Amino acid sequence: MDDIKIRDYIINNFKDDDTDTIKRAIEESISEGDEVTLPGMGVFFEIIWQDATDDEKNTILEKLKNRFHNKK
Repeated sequence: MDDIKIRDYIINNFKDDDTDTIKRAIEESISEGDEVTLPGMGVFFEIIWQDATDDEKNTILEKLKNRFHNKK
C-alpha cells in the first residue's frame, strides 16, 4: 500500500464515526503503543496540521518541543 492509499483508507475508515469513536481510537492507539497504528496517527496529525491556523501550529510546535526536552 502506498502513502496515498493509506491516507485514503484511514480517512474512509473514520469518515462516518462520531467524535467519541475517534477519541477512543486515538486513546487506544496511544495506550497500546502499537507501532502498527503510527501511520493512522500520522494521517490524523496531517489533517490537524493542514487545518490549523498559524497560532494553533505554533502551539503544537511548542507542545512538541517541550515534550521532547522533558524526555532527556
